[in-house]
Amino acid sequence: MSFLADLIELLLPERCAGCDAAPVLLCDDCAAPLQAPARPALTAPDGLPPPWTVAPYEGPLRTILSAYKEHGRTALAAPLGEALATAVHAALPQTRSPPPKTTPRLPVAVVWVPSARGAVRRRGHDPLRGAVAVAVRRLRAKGLPVTAVPALRQCGRVADQAGLTATQRIANLDGALEVTPSTGLTDHRIVLVDDVMTTGASLAEAARALRAAGAEPSAAATIATTPLRRKRT
Repeated sequence: MSFLADLIELLLPERCAGCDAAPVLLCDDCAAPLQAPARPALTAPDGLPPPWTVAPYEGPLRTILSAYKEHGRTALAAPLGEALATAVHAALPQTRSPPPKTTPRLPVAVVWVPSARGAVRRRGHDPLRGAVAVAVRRLRAKGLPVTAVPALRQCGRVADQAGLTATQRIANLDGALEVTPSTGLTDHRIVLVDDVMTTGASLAEAARALRAAGAEPSAAATIATTPLRRKRT
């Protein structure tokens, strides 16, 4: 860490990324949703394996993810990555039927939805990749055969998804991803991951790209999912 960064930290110590009240990275209240058990997402688009998630994308978590992705609070990769590890771990039983005792357990490839290169340059880091790295370390420490595989890349221009309907999001992402050359996914169980699932369009496009390359994703996991809103009558 640079002298200037040390000085800033001394004069302006960080405060909770969720509520800006407590002098910690995350206070107990703001961290609690990320420490919940994983649960199946209520909805998913066609072509997407069963997704698992941990927290609703609302309240302080929206602020936390914004602080991590857009405002350089990279230390948040730890609690966010731990939540992602919880979701991936819950998704793993969905990726296989019980194998015979003589059959070796297949390794797991965690494949994430890639960020646009311009967004990575603007932010100064790759947020989802950082959270995936933490999640994989946590799962490997538990003895699970998990590897982070950068299997996907963007191959076309994608508009900002904010404000788009579910149909528009799917059209916006159609054909936007492809599998990187020389990606080895043979004999792996593939778990697709993203930070937040709103309509599932990003994960569905990732699944399509993998299938086009002959790789079948088995499950999906996210840190958070946008809650369903009931229409008023």
